[in-house]
Amino acid sequence: MPLFTGFMYACVGSYIARAWRLFDITFIRYPPFWTAWVLAGLAYLNFFTHHYGPDIRIGLFVLSVVLFGRSWFVFTPDRTPRRMPMIVGLLLVSLFIWIAENLGTAAGAWIYPSQRDGWTLVGIEKLGAWYLLMLISFVLVTLVHSPVDACVAKIREGIKAAA
Repeated sequence: MPLFTGFMYACVGSYIARAWRLFDITFIRYPPFWTAWVLAGLAYLNFFTHHYGPDIRIGLFVLSVVLFGRSWFVFTPDRTPRRMPMIVGLLLVSLFIWIAENLGTAAGAWIYPSQRDGWTLVGIEKLGAWYLLMLISFVLVTLVHSPVDACVAKIREGIKAAA
C-alpha cells in the first residue's frame, strides 16, 4: 500500500500542474495566499495528529468553504472558456479518486483491513481525506503556477487585444 500511496500522491500533484497548463486555468476571487497556506498546513498536520489528538477535519472543511467558497476557476477545454466553483472542482476530483480507489481494491491491487473477508466499498469518509489531499496538492502547485499572476496576465492580454 505505501508504494501505491506514494505514486497516487505524486500523480495528483502532477495532474493538477498539467491540467493548469493544458486548460489555461485562471481564477476569480482566489483567497489571499497566506490563508490557503495556513489551511493546507493545518490539513497536512491533521493527517498525522488526528491519531493522537482531536480530529479537526470538520473545521478544515468549513474553513475551506469560507476561503474558497466564492472562488471560481476559469478553464478552456477547447476554444470557449468555462468556469466552475473551486469547491465543486475539488469535490469532483476527490470523487473520481475515491472511485479509482474502489476499483483498485476491487481488482485486488491492495486491500484495507475492512476488506479482508471480502471486498466492500471503501468508506465514504475517505472522500473527505481525498478532498483535503486535493487542497494540499493544489496549494503546493501554486508554488509553480501562481493563480494571481495568471489572472493578471489574462487581464493584460485583454487590454492589449482591446487597444
